[in-house]
Amino acid sequence: MIQSPPNGFDALKTLLDQAVARFNNRAFIADDPISIPHRFITLQDREIMGFWASTLAWGQRKTIIQSANRLAELMDQAPYDFVRNHTEQDRARFLSFKHRTFQATDTLWFLEFFQQYYRQQHSLETAFARHLSATDNTVENALAGFHHDFFNHPLAPERTRKHVATPERGSSCKRLNMFLRWMVRQDEAGVDFGIWRQIKPSQLLIPLDVHVDRVARQLGLLERRQTDWQAVLELTARLREFDPDDPVKYDFALFGLGVLDDM
Repeated sequence: MIQSPPNGFDALKTLLDQAVARFNNRAFIADDPISIPHRFITLQDREIMGFWASTLAWGQRKTIIQSANRLAELMDQAPYDFVRNHTEQDRARFLSFKHRTFQATDTLWFLEFFQQYYRQQHSLETAFARHLSATDNTVENALAGFHHDFFNHPLAPERTRKHVATPERGSSCKRLNMFLRWMVRQDEAGVDFGIWRQIKPSQLLIPLDVHVDRVARQLGLLERRQTDWQAVLELTARLREFDPDDPVKYDFALFGLGVLDDM
């Protein structure tokens, strides 16, 4: 537990790097929603369950994991095969599924999107990466473009938009940024998957939740009062000072110090 913020750049970097080393290890997986995609082997299964688990990631982590496991059961533990080949009749089993405010209408639209998308594309990475240009320093355009594509249908339910954030509305996009961290980051620790190659780790943005926000402010890394998109950009810019190639690795440090270490 940290009693007071360290003074100076070097001291703060040492603190953060030590926290990354402490929390970025396979012991982190079991009690975190990232354990859901870790149950699967194929690229598409990990993408589908990673996207769904991250979408449900608010509330107690135990409940999030239970809900995501329930979705895997409803998809016969074969997400990619199910979303590509299921019929309208198969969707009836999802009518009773809900996680907090994520309800049947939202679940059915996710199934519709996944089915149409994977019948045309190999990987969900394309849905994000195709909105990035060579000059983009962050994934901001990828998130905004994905949101447009996800709801680019006259039957897309309006209520589901609250579950797929976009920076165009000023949201911190915590869950999408967490999903991208899972898919893009790669290191020897083996927590994040690093299975996407068209997005660079340096373009990722910090998944900003209340715990990360609190610790970042205590350490003097974040000054903006609101926990919103501009705060995400501000905090990530500060973290790039410590590692410009992989700033979001410090998510482990800030989240771990805030939740696991009860800073």
